[in-house]
Order: sequence, then C-alpha cells, then structure tokens
Amino acid sequence: MSAMPRRSEALQLLRKAPPDVLVTDIGMPGEDGYSLIRKVRQRPASEGGEVPAIALTAFARSEDRRRALLSGFQMHVSKPVEPSELIAMVANLAKRTG
Repeated sequence: MSAMPRRSEALQLLRKAPPDVLVTDIGMPGEDGYSLIRKVRQRPASEGGEVPAIALTAFARSEDRRRALLSGFQMHVSKPVEPSELIAMVANLAKRTG
C-alpha cells in the first residue's frame, strides 16, 4: 500500500471514530504532518476536527516546535522519545478532553 492511502484511511477513520489522541510524525513522504493536521483541523468536531494531537518528529529546533503548535498540534515531541514519556503525554492530553 502506498503512503497516500494510509493518510486517506486515517482521515476516514477520524470521521468514523475519532481517537482520544492523535500521534503523527511530521516527516512523512508525500504529505507531511503539518498538512495532515491542517486537514484534520478543517473537519467538524464530530469528525475528529478537535482531536488533541502530538507531533512526533526528528525536527527538534524551537522553530519546529513553534510551527507544529501553530499548525494545530497541542504538543511537539522530539525523537527519540522514551515510551513512558510518550505514554504520559498521551494520557495527559486524553484527560484534558475526556
């Protein structure tokens, strides 16, 4: 399966059953995470448009963090990340909304 159908599938899944938290990489082939989150944020809340989101990325500069937050992510996490740290962040965002 190519990268594009996976993003399309993700957007379809958001419409059907929005997750508690979305975690996505910024550096994806074809369409980056910034573009993906903009598409998500254009959706109504009932289709996942307000799902809390974490940008998981190797881009660790302060400008990268700022861009991620301005694009619609609530958190920016630099790779590599400790699994326990990522779990805590996901749990924190899930608590804020649910």
